[in-house]
Amino acid sequence: MFAGGVGRVVGGWAHLGVHQITTTHFRTTRQYRTTYRVVRGKKYKVTTETVTQDNIGYKTYEMSKALEKRLSAYLREMGVGRGVLDVMKATPASDIRQIALDDMLTMKLVTSRDSLDILTQAGICRRGPAPPNCRAVPANAKKAKAAVMAVQRAVPATPSAARSAPVDNSMRFVLVRSSDPKCGLDCPEWIAAQGTITPDTQKIFRQLLDTVGGRRLPLIVSSPGGDLLSALAMGRLIRDRKLDVAIARTDFTGCKPQDKGCAPTDGFYPGAARNSGGQCEAVCPIVLAGGVRRFVGPDALVSVQPLAFAERVRLYLAEMSIKQNLFPPVQVGFADFRLLRLQLEPDTMLTIGLTTGPESANHLVGPTVCKTEPRPQNCPAASALKIDAQFPLKP
Repeated sequence: MFAGGVGRVVGGWAHLGVHQITTTHFRTTRQYRTTYRVVRGKKYKVTTETVTQDNIGYKTYEMSKALEKRLSAYLREMGVGRGVLDVMKATPASDIRQIALDDMLTMKLVTSRDSLDILTQAGICRRGPAPPNCRAVPANAKKAKAAVMAVQRAVPATPSAARSAPVDNSMRFVLVRSSDPKCGLDCPEWIAAQGTITPDTQKIFRQLLDTVGGRRLPLIVSSPGGDLLSALAMGRLIRDRKLDVAIARTDFTGCKPQDKGCAPTDGFYPGAARNSGGQCEAVCPIVLAGGVRRFVGPDALVSVQPLAFAERVRLYLAEMSIKQNLFPPVQVGFADFRLLRLQLEPDTMLTIGLTTGPESANHLVGPTVCKTEPRPQNCPAASALKIDAQFPLKP
């Protein structure tokens, strides 16, 4: 039945197995009583009735030539290789053979390494054109639009009303310039990435990188995780642009991006990177792994869990020169693998290769980095002396 699908996917948590086909044969033995009549010397049969009937059955596990021919023709018609049938015949009926994903690809039993997320994940109905399994409900759509407009116009009168407003926790990217007084007028700049990774996050990230041109601004990340495929795309984009990554929280000072009427200075918001409170969980280490230099401070928390798309993750980690035991394996039969979280210690991250050194985010965006030589690319092009000449201090 599975082979009949046009697109066939088996995720990392699914179990697909085969075994021999059992054929049951029944042989019937009957005993009859026949009544005859002799007429003019000739014998005629009048009635025949069954006296006893025995059903003798037996099973065979040897596939008949006719059945094998039919199955082989069916699988060939569906584009599936002969290997599936061979594995079935080689596995006893009392057992079951789970087929590995690589073998299913070789046998053409699956059409890709993807899981059911490519068919059912939340963001697919926003694609253009929308997949055929997406359905628009006009009545609901109008109500939702009206509700959004009402929220935008309404001003909460009480704290309870403010708490009831929907909160968008998706990852946002902000260009930040350090507000630490220790850096004076020569302060480093970075990209702050905070929130949950969604399917659209990697597109927004690419657009932001295009706006900063060729500048290699470090990425300061704090995220509880989110969409794995988007995280993989972000990690590869980070490596392509040769960016450094550190795990820390960015606190905005004075003018904040979420404040109404708050405009950044030269496109940058004032802020400071704090190791305390920085987190990187679930798929977030995938993003960290893309950095050329990767730092996690002693107060930042990094944790991992079993992930889907195991083969994609394996290839990605090999591409980033990180050991394969970064993420724990899936435990068969565990109800919710998301609960299997493992916090990584600094020494473990160094051994695995997830971090490239013991330094923290301060190594990239600290108040003194712009006073070092050679001058990092995330320092403003204008020096402090030029700024002093252009904006002299008033007495």
